[in-house]
Amino acid sequence: MTTHDGDALTDEIIAGPGGAMTVQVGVITGDLTVTTADRGDGTARVTIRYTGAEECYDLEGSPVPLPPGGLCALHRAVLRAVRAGHSAVVPGTSAPPGL
Repeated sequence: MTTHDGDALTDEIIAGPGGAMTVQVGVITGDLTVTTADRGDGTARVTIRYTGAEECYDLEGSPVPLPPGGLCALHRAVLRAVRAGHSAVVPGTSAPPGL
């Protein structure tokens, strides 16, 4: 279930095999909470954390320009990517070299 808090969308999901790639700690897996927030400058920040944990990490590729479909479209695409796993990054961005 998506929660909407001002200019941010949040969902709790289960990462697919291979999890999601974060900037700070590498791949995380399992029950995750994903938040996509409009930064007010035409870009969005995508953060991810273990559900129930306080510390959050930037999903690789974040911040990212908002697509034509806006914040909702970006959030849905991020959720699809993380559910698919495979060291998911923000859709439309590249994984870091060596992956």
